[in-house]
Amino acid sequence: MGRGAGREYSPAATTAENGGGKKKQKEKELDELKKEVAMVTVVIVTGCFSYYQEAKSSKIMDSFKNMVPQQALVVREGEKMQINAEEVVVGDLVEVKGGDRVPADLRIISSHGCKVDNSSLTGESEPQTRSPEFTHENPLETRNICFFSTNCVEGTARGIVIATGDRTVMGRIATLASGLEVGRTPIAMEIEHFIQLITGVAVFLGVSFFVLSLILGYSWLEAVIFLIGIIVANVPEGLLATVTVCLTLTAKRMARKNCLVKNLEAVETLGSTSTICSDKTGTLTQNRMTVAHMWFDNQIHEADTTEDQSGATFDKRSPTWTALSRIAGLCNRAVFKAGQENISVSKRDTAGDASESALLKCIELSCGSVRKMRERNPKVAEIPFNSTNKYQLSIHEREDSPQSHVLVMKGAPERILDRCSSILVQGKEIPLDKEMQDAFQNAYMELGGLGERVLGFCHLNLPSGKFPRGFKFDTDELNFPTEKLCFVGLMSMIDPPRAAVPDAVGKCRSAGIKVIMVTGDHPITAKAIAKGVGIISEGNETVEDIAARLNIPVSQVNPREAKACVVHGSDLKDMTSEQLDEILKNHTEIVFARTSPQQKLIIVEGCQRQGAIVAVTGDGVNDSPALKKADIGIAMGISGSDVSKQAADMILLDDNFASIVTGVEEGRLIFDNLKKSIAYTLTSNIPEITPFLLFIIANIPLPLGTVTILCIDLGTDMVPAISLAYEAAESDIMKRQPRNPQTDKLVNERLISMAYGQIGMIQALGGFFTYFVILAENGFLPSRLLGIRLDWDDRSRNDLEDSYGQEWTYEQRKVVEFTCHTAFFASIVVVQWADLIICKTRRNSVFQQGMKNKILIFGLLEETALAAFLSYCPGMGVALRMYPLKVTWWFCAFPYSLLIFIYDEVRKLILRRYPGGWVEKETYY
Repeated sequence: MGRGAGREYSPAATTAENGGGKKKQKEKELDELKKEVAMVTVVIVTGCFSYYQEAKSSKIMDSFKNMVPQQALVVREGEKMQINAEEVVVGDLVEVKGGDRVPADLRIISSHGCKVDNSSLTGESEPQTRSPEFTHENPLETRNICFFSTNCVEGTARGIVIATGDRTVMGRIATLASGLEVGRTPIAMEIEHFIQLITGVAVFLGVSFFVLSLILGYSWLEAVIFLIGIIVANVPEGLLATVTVCLTLTAKRMARKNCLVKNLEAVETLGSTSTICSDKTGTLTQNRMTVAHMWFDNQIHEADTTEDQSGATFDKRSPTWTALSRIAGLCNRAVFKAGQENISVSKRDTAGDASESALLKCIELSCGSVRKMRERNPKVAEIPFNSTNKYQLSIHEREDSPQSHVLVMKGAPERILDRCSSILVQGKEIPLDKEMQDAFQNAYMELGGLGERVLGFCHLNLPSGKFPRGFKFDTDELNFPTEKLCFVGLMSMIDPPRAAVPDAVGKCRSAGIKVIMVTGDHPITAKAIAKGVGIISEGNETVEDIAARLNIPVSQVNPREAKACVVHGSDLKDMTSEQLDEILKNHTEIVFARTSPQQKLIIVEGCQRQGAIVAVTGDGVNDSPALKKADIGIAMGISGSDVSKQAADMILLDDNFASIVTGVEEGRLIFDNLKKSIAYTLTSNIPEITPFLLFIIANIPLPLGTVTILCIDLGTDMVPAISLAYEAAESDIMKRQPRNPQTDKLVNERLISMAYGQIGMIQALGGFFTYFVILAENGFLPSRLLGIRLDWDDRSRNDLEDSYGQEWTYEQRKVVEFTCHTAFFASIVVVQWADLIICKTRRNSVFQQGMKNKILIFGLLEETALAAFLSYCPGMGVALRMYPLKVTWWFCAFPYSLLIFIYDEVRKLILRRYPGGWVEKETYY
């Protein structure tokens, strides 16, 4: 105790006087060791946590792989043998049948009704016919080549192996994908930029203080401790944990919403996305052909194309519809696979052509069981569809009519019409005159213009006298009529858009994100789907539309007048990069059709040249190079190929484009929450640094020690900083323009200005007010403290007088000093309460946002409880040099905490009232 009288009792002066210089030095060394251990522990724990999350994502990915070895049927030395696909060599004769996967690139030498599904390679949703004829110079378009890993859906074929492994078209695409260099993610660059900034500031200040303290006569050990203190005060040790928790939380939230995140950093990249290049088949559309329209009785009827087939249907009372549905059901080889009675018709798997499957489901939904219809009208003869005739014909026995047989036919509408002499209207046959032919032509053009695949249907009731039951129909010599038939109607099919996609595209547009469709499908179909989902919005015209409206050649239209644009792959092939840049710059709504894998890559690179952050969606092998090159690749979980999933950063488990919008929102939320967390963490740097500054410059006793700084950074601030990762999105998050990576940094000068220059300064004032109050209560008024440092820290000086003439020993002074450290630490906790609450939002009022974040409330309670524990727990004086505080000392910082809250609420009110004003330009971080 001091020797003077009349001094108020202080709990700071109750500790026993013991110890010496050696003990002091050991304690300082221990402090440094604790700091190192604590930081290493945090790095190891958060690193393990991050590794664990990545490993979990990788394990989920592994489950997608099909481990069953693929077999191939080859003919060697005249004998058929089943071998593993990897054993197939160039020159082998291979047989494929419906259901087989093609084991290598084949040149077809013979085929019978063979069709292959090329959707994973070219994006065409319709199965493609394969035959020995050479039909196109482009290998992807010609009919006499089958490609490795595509599926044969029906028929049989024989082919000579022309390429295997990496030399196949698929192999070359996979090689193209694997050879691409992948850039760093935007969040990685932002964090690196922030770390460089903070490291530079920390090292500069630390070295400056080190040199200054040596000049002022401190020992090198004390100077090193100041150096460490400044660096520790500047480095946000909790950042690694916060970033990892932020990304992991978001990945888990997105997994619940059917988005599997393979690369955690990719989520934030999605939030920065300014352009989405989306595949059409299976992403924007349902990836199943569906009957969309019908034309009969000289009227177009709309069918139900919703995903659950629950929408309103057309009037089925017309006898013409009865005849049309019968033809569609009978002249059809598609069947439902067994064991699906309890599954809704629209979701059932079928065996057969995609168009026929669409007809089967439509008739099943409208007229009941097609199987029973076929049983009542058994098939007696059939001519399958072929590319020469372009029609399919079958003859059936009839049980419900005096005519014993009915001939039903479907095919290309113009070919079917040529074979007809009459047309069925309201159940009555009338001559097919010029007026009806014009009506047919108009309907055909209208449905074709919608990008739909149109089929014509006709029938002929065969007279029983000429064709009695048991008559042997000869499909080779044709002993039955195939002319002068009765035209019944048209049915058109399309792969319809997903229900949630138009809304998702609208949200992307309001969020400032450009959606580009990139597909291998036909331009007319692609344009129709683009209009259906809102990629080409209503009223926006392409160059062709303007030319048609003004009735002038396309070449006379100024391309800049058209907001929308449909680019064919063959045109893209001849374009220079400058011409492509011109299209990407001048058109807001773009569709690329009939594109090759290399062209998809060129489009992505073109968008990136414009400075866009590009997200690419796709499911096929043809999409994998673009997925790899994009800033974020998004593959389809259901229809996606293994190659596309491995190239992608994220997988949509439900194949739905709408899930991407969820990802964009989550990505933006990550960036927002990281900004908030960093703003919160950096703010306490000023009250941590200024005590060292005044300690050296004003020669006052040290207000805050290195140990207490670590208690703030690794103790009280850690949970609240992480709790901001759980904060909900603000109301304007999807109305902002995408983040510009060049100007909108994670940590910018406005954030530094707010954290250091404004809120941090108020916090420092709160800490110093508490410090001066405690010292004044113990007899040292502020005027006495100036220039006292050398005497205060002199171990040999045990008679230092305070403002009232009381004498203090070295140990007594140190107890008061460490009590001040504890109180300064407690005051930072109190002002950080307000800082945490104001950091919940960047623009909205806290009252608008609410206090629904339970983790944040827990963080407030946790930091308060930890501060109280460190202050009052017995033994802390020896372990951490922290001493109990009087209750009133906790309240010293309360006015400053309230001031911070009011100051920021007023600032945000001005932000909302005057958007784009001076306050926003200077303080909106």
